[in-house]
Amino acid sequence: MFPMPDCCWNDTDLKSSRARHQRRKLYMLIGWRDAVERQLAAVNAAIGTLEAQMERDQTNE
Repeated sequence: MFPMPDCCWNDTDLKSSRARHQRRKLYMLIGWRDAVERQLAAVNAAIGTLEAQMERDQTNE
């Protein structure tokens, strides 16, 4: 690969590129967190339902 001439990459370009990369990474991590929160909510709901069923079954015996 040929090296890029110094005139094409200045400090501002590198800083804005880094900022764009960090923003994309932040949005990706927020998306992952949202997905995990949805899964956790589903697991908590399943646990609550199972506990309610177990309690109901104990009172019916």
